[in-house]
Amino acid sequence: MSAANNLAMPDNATLLADRSVIRLSPIAEESRSEVFEFLQGLVTQDVFLLEKRAPLWSALLTAQGKVLYDFILWSEGSSILIDCESAITDNLIRRLTLYRLRRAIRIEIDPAIAVHWSLKLPENQAISAFPDPRLAELGFRWLHATGSQPSAEAIWKKHRLSWGVTEGQAELGLDRTLWLEANARELNGVSFTKGCYVGQENTARMNWRQKINRRLAVIKTDHPLEDDKCRIYYSDLKLAVVLLRVADWNRLPDDQEVITPEWLKEALAEAHS
Repeated sequence: MSAANNLAMPDNATLLADRSVIRLSPIAEESRSEVFEFLQGLVTQDVFLLEKRAPLWSALLTAQGKVLYDFILWSEGSSILIDCESAITDNLIRRLTLYRLRRAIRIEIDPAIAVHWSLKLPENQAISAFPDPRLAELGFRWLHATGSQPSAEAIWKKHRLSWGVTEGQAELGLDRTLWLEANARELNGVSFTKGCYVGQENTARMNWRQKINRRLAVIKTDHPLEDDKCRIYYSDLKLAVVLLRVADWNRLPDDQEVITPEWLKEALAEAHS
């Protein structure tokens, strides 16, 4: 499926103004490894892979393996930067602070850094941009000093959903969706080789059994869906995000069409085999 038709990027529009950056940094020089060790026991990804510099998509789960917050992790020296929805920053900081206990870690919003995105690699070589860690077709992402740049949220959302990729609490819900139901395995959002983290047991069990009965799906439809599994309907895009039973993937009404991107087809075929 060609997912990027007629995408017109306004000149210099790269800012994702609805995103913020939370910085986790060691308070003392002798505790430089604290931040990485702290998050390693909490989130779904192997944070030590950040030493390779490329960002990681990850999440903080409930003990049952349901998503609380999803985000993108970046490394900066001995600090880790969390690229997340601005709307959840206070709650996420509060949750991380509860887990921090006596660790010598500072957790705070970094107002000097903004999140940027572009479909193409920026021509400015001073910008350190990386392919989106979920899917290369999503384009490039980078962190840069805060400024008064044009906003790119609308074109980013349209492009992301055209590839069937969901994110954020409006689409994933709060404590409503199992992480693998959010297609985290297919979109590089989880490590099955790292040690324990919150929600690991149920996530690992689902993967071992290869039993994912429902998945978040993006559906083309001209009207909102009267369904408790519908997370959100974007009337401007005529797209709905739905927690869809895999068995019903190809059994939708005639006025609905589910987006089935290439990255998901193998997993769906396995479920139907």
